Amino acid sequence: MLDLIIKKPKNIKNDILSGITVALALVPEAIAFSFVAHVDPKVGLYAAFMMGIVTAIFGGRPGMISGATGAVAVIFAPLVIAQTQLHGPDVALNYLFLAVCLMGLVQMLFGFFKFGKFIRLIPHPVMLGFVNGLAIIIFKAQFGQFYIGTGDAARLMPAEPLMIMGILIALTMGIIHFLPKFTKAIPGTLVAILSVTGISLYLRSIGFEIYNVLDFVQNLDPSKTTLAASLPSFNVPIFNLQAIKTVLPYALLAASVGLIESLMTLTLIDELTETRGRGNKESVGQGLANVVNGFFGGMGGCAMIGQSIINIRAGGRGRLSGIAAALSLLSFFLFGSTFIEAIPLAALVGVMFMVSIATFEWSSLRLLKQIPRSDLIVIFAVSITTVIIDLAIAVFVGVIISALVFAWEQGKNITAITEVNENGHKVYSLKGGLFFGSAAGFKELFNFKEDPEHVGIDFEQSRVYDHSGIEAIQNTAERYAQSGKKLHLLNLSKECKELLGKADNIVEVSIIKDLKNWHIAEDSLD
Repeated sequence: MLDLIIKKPKNIKNDILSGITVALALVPEAIAFSFVAHVDPKVGLYAAFMMGIVTAIFGGRPGMISGATGAVAVIFAPLVIAQTQLHGPDVALNYLFLAVCLMGLVQMLFGFFKFGKFIRLIPHPVMLGFVNGLAIIIFKAQFGQFYIGTGDAARLMPAEPLMIMGILIALTMGIIHFLPKFTKAIPGTLVAILSVTGISLYLRSIGFEIYNVLDFVQNLDPSKTTLAASLPSFNVPIFNLQAIKTVLPYALLAASVGLIESLMTLTLIDELTETRGRGNKESVGQGLANVVNGFFGGMGGCAMIGQSIINIRAGGRGRLSGIAAALSLLSFFLFGSTFIEAIPLAALVGVMFMVSIATFEWSSLRLLKQIPRSDLIVIFAVSITTVIIDLAIAVFVGVIISALVFAWEQGKNITAITEVNENGHKVYSLKGGLFFGSAAGFKELFNFKEDPEHVGIDFEQSRVYDHSGIEAIQNTAERYAQSGKKLHLLNLSKECKELLGKADNIVEVSIIKDLKNWHIAEDSLD
């Protein structure tokens, strides 16, 4: 359970130490997310470095960590697989880098137009469904690692290495789960990777077949016999109309998912630190980082909830913590590539299984009997849509369902208290908002045949919100006019008057400012 507020002093020492700690956790996940996206591990490591350093410098939330993520990896994986089968791995990478560039441009435009505020419109049940669906996708993606070969030639591993792999996966997950109960001085993920890699090397030395990172790299591209430990280099990806048409759907989807996850993480860090990040600036920073990724050979990414919380808990508060994490990660890659090559697939699959388990919001299952049925429907709808279709559409579906449920519930709340004043005029004192969800109920409140000649609707405790509300008022006025009666609107708010003023060619009823001075009815608006 997360602490509501994590208070630690902001200083250079805390930022540097927390950054190094985060880097230790970033290495195995960056490699593992490369497997999800079906690319060389160095592509994931480059992405983690560039996302981390660019967003740390230019982003809107100091202390938040960005890197290669599963949410983005699962979106680009189908693109990489399809283009690899059609054109080979090198061309597939160019398509990926173009998609990452376009993803970044979309995110930058999102920030420039100040759309970051719209993250507030995403209800909590939608967020729960989103992370649950993401966890399921990451979990499912790991089963592809139990096969040798690609495409139609893929086949299940032989029984013996498959059994050994299963044991090593279980060991990896066990260390990650149980080690923090004894000590938190060393990241459990790092200990698990080191331990399982050591066991793997020993088993190889006595003749057992163990699949490792290098085996996976060779499976993607048989020409590669080692991981190239080097700095990212500038390269312009394929830019032509056909390529853009191919990658644009993936880029738009990844941009949406990346922004949602980043802004959700920003909101969480704001709550934990009692500070305020800048959503629009973070959107620009995320976009710039992804554009840089596209030109320097990274797979793109977004903010990382887990690593950000690790950083905050370790005392990281400033931009230096993110910079330190990115530079430490690069150092590990440049000077530890030999070790990376030896990491077995089992360790990485175990890490990703634990990531998916940690990502899943188990609290949503415990609350099944405690939350409204509509919220439960939203959670399941978003989760299922995420798994079957994609993450961004799932969020839109969840928001639409939530909005319709809200409109339905609010529409049922419109009521009116009636009274007849000393002049014999009947007044309906309205309560509740008048909009598309309540328009039908509003029309049913009035007794058109039996009401007196002058009828008023008092909006002192109500508001008109949209064109459906205006149409409902006009329809009511027409029905009274057909009966030889006049309708008057009283105590309208300034916003309602402006709304009706824009519709003066639609609505023809009188507006009276003060109910107490209501003596003569007029047929035009003030």
